[in-house]
Amino acid sequence: MSKTPIIIDCDPGHDDAIAILMAAASDKLDIKGITIVGGNQTLEKCLNNTLKFLSHLDLHIPVAAGAEGPLLRGLTVAPYAHGDSGMDGPQLPPATQKPVEMNAVQLMEKIVRESEQKVTLCPMGPLTNIAIFLRANPDLIEKIDKISLMGGTTLIGNRTPTSEFNIWEDPEAADIVFRSGIPLFMQGLDVTYQAGVNDDEIAQIRAIGNKYSTFVADLLDFFSKYHRNLGRMYTPLHDPCAVAYVIDPDMFTTEDHYVEIDMDGELTLGTTVTHNFGRCTHAPNCTVSLGIDREKFVKLLFDSLEILGRGGRYA
Repeated sequence: MSKTPIIIDCDPGHDDAIAILMAAASDKLDIKGITIVGGNQTLEKCLNNTLKFLSHLDLHIPVAAGAEGPLLRGLTVAPYAHGDSGMDGPQLPPATQKPVEMNAVQLMEKIVRESEQKVTLCPMGPLTNIAIFLRANPDLIEKIDKISLMGGTTLIGNRTPTSEFNIWEDPEAADIVFRSGIPLFMQGLDVTYQAGVNDDEIAQIRAIGNKYSTFVADLLDFFSKYHRNLGRMYTPLHDPCAVAYVIDPDMFTTEDHYVEIDMDGELTLGTTVTHNFGRCTHAPNCTVSLGIDREKFVKLLFDSLEILGRGGRYA
């Protein structure tokens, strides 16, 4: 069976790192590159986090630095969720790996242009890098199979009452992506808040007993504190949903809708306005995930960590 070539665009970030491990363990995916964008923390910190945990876990994947901040706005980071480093919790030694000499857009272009198969993009942070790539390479759009992104919401936001952080961070970039014509699969807060792990499951992850599971447990011990302070009894794993959808879309319950981005609302900036109830004259441009088989998702996470511990694809 041929593997699906993917590019992961991210801003690690606790759940970004877990998503990368899930992709690395899959026999269905081939991670061609990881591109970094400023989002959860500054570009420098997100890049350093990525190189440190890849080095620590002996995962060898090309990494390229991308946009420091949004297309038209200043960067707003999220230390309240991810800590001052952007990935507080695990104590990792300095990175031994280095980024490639190309920037993120150049690496994306090289991978997509040279690929014999269409490439899937998995963005998990602000969509700045993806938007710049699409604007710079319109001839390569037909070589993108799909975009499975973590972002958006049809109901309640986590940055404003109606907007999710990644889309809110760079709504102009999101608008470019949502208007690109590429098949879009939105893993928004509707589904990612269902894809959580509780404290017992975090303990089970640690009990797997290899360096990958220990790393993830250390991530979740820190990340869960933020969510407990919000009164949640579980820790949502937002970004892994973007990868899980590519691995097993049958895990998700979806609907097709026309989605557009609010770029100038005083109260609704960054809202993924989802046209429902047959009232929209536009054809759907996005498959929106609204539900997930949580037990199947958690099993995929556990299995991924065990596979890596036995010597997975990139280990």
